[in-house]
Amino acid sequence: MALIHCDFFSDVLGLCCSMDVILPQRPVAGDAAPEPFPTLYLLHGLSDDHTIWQRRTSIERYVADLRLAVVMPAVGRSFYTDMAHGLRYWTFICEELPAICRGLFPLSARRDDTFVAGLSMGGYGAFKLALRRPERFAAAASLSGALDIAGLLENDPNRGPEMANVFGDLARLRGSDNDLLHLATVLARSHGPKPRLFQWCGTEDFLYASNLTFRDHARTLGLDLTYSDGPGDHQWKHWDDQIQRVLAWLMPAAGAPA
Repeated sequence: MALIHCDFFSDVLGLCCSMDVILPQRPVAGDAAPEPFPTLYLLHGLSDDHTIWQRRTSIERYVADLRLAVVMPAVGRSFYTDMAHGLRYWTFICEELPAICRGLFPLSARRDDTFVAGLSMGGYGAFKLALRRPERFAAAASLSGALDIAGLLENDPNRGPEMANVFGDLARLRGSDNDLLHLATVLARSHGPKPRLFQWCGTEDFLYASNLTFRDHARTLGLDLTYSDGPGDHQWKHWDDQIQRVLAWLMPAAGAPA
């Protein structure tokens, strides 16, 4: 198992970027070329960066026996969106980053080997990637995700100025490609592949109501959603526990810790 701190240039963003990558080690010698690794894109929250999962959880230890690569990129406070007044982070995370990673590391391009997970803003980003690009992602997990942005803004207008920089006209947010409830509806009506979804949130979390809204909507649509909640607020001690459950859900045959 290798931990790689990778600095690279993004043409989409027009700047130097960083990511942390956990990469299984291949045998030094063998008769057959090893298969490329399944990959989990692991996304950070609003006030974090690419180092946070390494610093606040034991993610490297949790994946040590799973033959799973983990890619942890940095996207600032972008909500994984082509910002109205900022940089094109949706295009970066959706199009450019996977191509860069597969060019640098032996990562599988198969849908069945490609997963995404995140916390808070990263939970929003994970579901956004899976719902908008279901042909690329087999599964997505949200931990304490900001899953109903429009509802959150209606309940807390003080967030409006920053969110307008990200999403533009907030009056047009509902029903757009940045609205997870809308994306879930579009996915449910489509005839294409549909990713598995995993969702957890603490019952004392300020995003709990948003999570209930998404859960109920996804269940009404008949999406493949594994949902749970429990005592807890917006803290890393819960996400450290839950990422282990995510790994067991993603790769049960590999014996991830439950």
